[in-house]
Amino acid sequence: MDARATRALGLHRVLEPAGVLPQAALRLDAGPEIGPNEVRIAVERLNLDAASFRQLSESCGGDGDAVRAAVLDIVCSRGKMQNPVTGSGGMLLGVVDAVGEASPLGLAVGDRVATLVSLTLTPLRITDGLARWDGRAEQVPAEGTAILFARSLAAVLPGDLPDAVSLAVLDVCGAPAATARVVERSGARSVVVLGAAGKSGCLSLAAARSAGAELLTGLVRDDAEAAALRQAGLADRVVVADATDPLAVAAAVGDPADLTVVCVDAPGAEHGAVLATTDGGTVLFFSMATSFAQAALGAEGMAADVTMLVGNGYTPGHAALALDLYREVAGVRALIDPRVHA
Repeated sequence: MDARATRALGLHRVLEPAGVLPQAALRLDAGPEIGPNEVRIAVERLNLDAASFRQLSESCGGDGDAVRAAVLDIVCSRGKMQNPVTGSGGMLLGVVDAVGEASPLGLAVGDRVATLVSLTLTPLRITDGLARWDGRAEQVPAEGTAILFARSLAAVLPGDLPDAVSLAVLDVCGAPAATARVVERSGARSVVVLGAAGKSGCLSLAAARSAGAELLTGLVRDDAEAAALRQAGLADRVVVADATDPLAVAAAVGDPADLTVVCVDAPGAEHGAVLATTDGGTVLFFSMATSFAQAALGAEGMAADVTMLVGNGYTPGHAALALDLYREVAGVRALIDPRVHA
């Protein structure tokens, strides 16, 4: 590839090891000076992905100060936010404060944006020590700078929604778009969502319904989540089971579905998802806690004829679709708003 193409992908920001893309790098150059095709964001808030935040909280014993110190150490040492255990990061919200003359992103200084690419490949510098964050929530008030490349994605924040809501929805906007695409292309009529009461789970249920699915089953971890999901009215059936217990998942789901969407933020849901899916059906893994080796080898070991897809976080139109589902579906708002306020 020529120098222009590699700069568009951000290879010039990779410090270690040489030659890899920014997501695979151990360290990035997060300096605030921008090149001709880059955009600098003045950071206002980070949104850690659920799997990463859960792992950090558990490893720190719920100590918010320790979680804050761990995040600062990751960003300082790596030049980006990439949890070394989960490999995942999140996304951010901020204001565009510099635009290179050759940037193709269509952003202007002063635009308030949410990045739609992972923090695992976004050069990030924190300047306030995360002093306003108690380490106990996924959304992180922050000051600093972040860099977008020519091949990055960002959405200008809508004026009709609170920033915290937009950030929460856009953080998982790939899940409902991918779910809708699979339903439309495969003709799936029955859909099971594991982790159905969470942000990505409830949006995936709404997207499946909008795309034509007829029988929606939401699997949640406890009776409190079950009550909330039933009240929201997004699923035809609500069942309670530990998503990491394959036999419990299979028993709770009953007849396997055409499509199973995995939105849980804990490892170990792979085999249950396969058992919940009919022969010839599809499993869509939309969790950064997924072990794809476990999924593939488990399906092989169970002689399960299922197609397994990785939700990569990007589908054309995914941001607008997710925001519209939030605006139009009361049940989605009923499940997301309490999480944002908490």
